[in-house]
Amino acid sequence: MALVAGLMAFATSSKSLTLVVDGQSSTVTTYGGNVASILKHEEVTVNAADHVSPALDTPVKDGETITVNKSKKITVSLDGAQRTVTTTSSNLRDLVNQLGVAANAKLSAPASSLLSSASEITIITPKKVTVVADGKKNQETTTAETVKDLLAQAGVKLSAADRVSVPVTTAVKDDLVVTVNRVVNGTATETSAVPFETEQSVDANLFKDEKKVISEGVAGTLETTFSTVVVDGVEESRTETGTAVVKAPVAAKVSVGGKDRPAPEPAPAAAAANTGAAAPAMGNEAMWDAIAQCESTGNWSINTGNGYYGGLQFDVQTWLGAGGGDYAPNASLATKAQQIDIANRVYAQRGLSPWGCAGAAG
Repeated sequence: MALVAGLMAFATSSKSLTLVVDGQSSTVTTYGGNVASILKHEEVTVNAADHVSPALDTPVKDGETITVNKSKKITVSLDGAQRTVTTTSSNLRDLVNQLGVAANAKLSAPASSLLSSASEITIITPKKVTVVADGKKNQETTTAETVKDLLAQAGVKLSAADRVSVPVTTAVKDDLVVTVNRVVNGTATETSAVPFETEQSVDANLFKDEKKVISEGVAGTLETTFSTVVVDGVEESRTETGTAVVKAPVAAKVSVGGKDRPAPEPAPAAAAANTGAAAPAMGNEAMWDAIAQCESTGNWSINTGNGYYGGLQFDVQTWLGAGGGDYAPNASLATKAQQIDIANRVYAQRGLSPWGCAGAAG
């Protein structure tokens, strides 16, 4: 009876506890004591730097949870800067909170990962950056570690010739601007004319100052090739790589004269303007003055180019037929007296009928 009563007393005094050490949980059965005694019984050594909850001198209760987070030195690389952090956090999530890092930071291990003194953690905080590529300017928040990672995250694929404003190994920082220039190395061609030559031959049948085209020349075609560099659709440079004549020029053929021109014949001596022969006294002068006034406004040397000459407007045939050649080739070159002499000769034979202004004589 006494044994049974003792067993029942023991059973009612025992307690079931949960012990969590650095995130590792176990069940402990004990009959009493405080937190310190439970930890001693379970061979869990703690020091002042460790975090124990409840406090070591707290009496334990059935169903209670005792949490022990030991102090640990963790190697942390935060945005590329490495340092050692002392923490009692049991998992990575708690460490991130302790460091005051944004919850959406990129972690090298799951947030629930348990920590130990051997842990090495990399944390990349989110940063605002600008990516300029393919005619677009995008502002992004990223946890990419390098520019290469950033471009991959932004969906920007690089070719070997493309240019990036910063090296792709550059660590991403706040307000970073990355510009990608698309580069295409290509070729181009240009054509230009090749001048033709002129081949001359001598033609003995032509005078030396004469020239005759036998056949026209035809220009050729020269093709020049270049290597080009096009950046974002605009040609930046070109370098000549070669030339080739794709169409040969055809020479022009010309004959030049081979003989001298004969010496020009001397020009005939000009006829004397007036022979100077003396004319008789002017008969019927008043009548002829009146007719001349009507025929030529009294201009005895007029030559209008209409085939009639002098003050009385003789044609050459009438002038010469009446002997005017003794004075001059035509009446405009004769004196008034000479013209009146010839006029009197015509008047004696034909009257005033040759003159349209005969009525002016009165």
